[in-house]
Amino acid sequence: MRSYMAKSLLIAALSIPIGSMALTFPLPPGDNAVVGQVKEVRLKPGDSLSTIARNNDIGYYELLEANPTLNPMRLINGTPVLIPTQYILPDAPRDGIVINLAELRLYYYPAGQNVVVTKPISIGRQGWNTPEGTFKVVERIDHPSWYVPKSIAADMASQGIMLPPVVPPGPDNPLGEYALRLSMPNYLIHGTVSPDSIGRRVSSGCIRLYPEDIQELFSMVPVGTPVHIVNQPYKIGLVNNQVAMESHQPLSEVRAQISGDPKSLWVDAVNQFAGEQSTPLTINWKDVTQTAKAETGIPAVIGQVNPNAPASAPTQNQLTTTADASSTSSMAPVVASKSLPPVST
Repeated sequence: MRSYMAKSLLIAALSIPIGSMALTFPLPPGDNAVVGQVKEVRLKPGDSLSTIARNNDIGYYELLEANPTLNPMRLINGTPVLIPTQYILPDAPRDGIVINLAELRLYYYPAGQNVVVTKPISIGRQGWNTPEGTFKVVERIDHPSWYVPKSIAADMASQGIMLPPVVPPGPDNPLGEYALRLSMPNYLIHGTVSPDSIGRRVSSGCIRLYPEDIQELFSMVPVGTPVHIVNQPYKIGLVNNQVAMESHQPLSEVRAQISGDPKSLWVDAVNQFAGEQSTPLTINWKDVTQTAKAETGIPAVIGQVNPNAPASAPTQNQLTTTADASSTSSMAPVVASKSLPPVST
């Protein structure tokens, strides 16, 4: 883990967080799509993964992905822990709210500001999936009452738990203190009375945030804000003429559709990204495979903008590589380190 951590700490931000723990970043210039930086903390007496996650405004699964050798049941004081607060922005309009289900993370682009705010979320558990699509915020609710949907009441009754038709505001209300109602019926972005649930698949389809995060988001988001819900386990983006990839484990229902082998997903993601560029890319498929399989949620370099591209590049991109995407062999590495190198802000 130490060698990987040393590489990861070379990852540089195109921006620095504004505030102590608030994950707000200036948008990267030009075609760049990477914000933030990876940090490291060390375990202290009394720490749990849930407290570390909340203190750094990340989700529980995010923390586990970035630290696969960490045993939540046997935490040792002084152990270094990576805080994965560097992100490739999702392939979605930089407008309003973008929710990436596979990442368990929300991005908000305030109108008229050149920044992005990002926060960890919880989404629907399997069988109660949070739908994809484009919606909008239709209502802002301060101290909401929870009008229990019949489907949830029936599900809880089958477990011997009887819910009232309405749960008033207060400490027993699972919506927390603030909610944003979406144009998608019965779906909300809301707070929680169970902060340890953030960064997990535990809801009945709604999007949950830490109490302090929904309070901040609620104060910023007006009615009419668009909400784009996407599902992108493999994000690709540019950072100073390098190609970076961020990999997350696909959701269980996606893994079921592809018989558990996600290779086609990451190959398609890289090829689609390359095809959208105006300049040819050099892709190291060995690095693609390594990054995709690691599923750490930390961006890593997988290639670069081809420096030998003609001045008038074709619209349809063409990958330059000596290895087929289905192969584990690759061309010579295009960079000395697989982590993103330091860049000036």
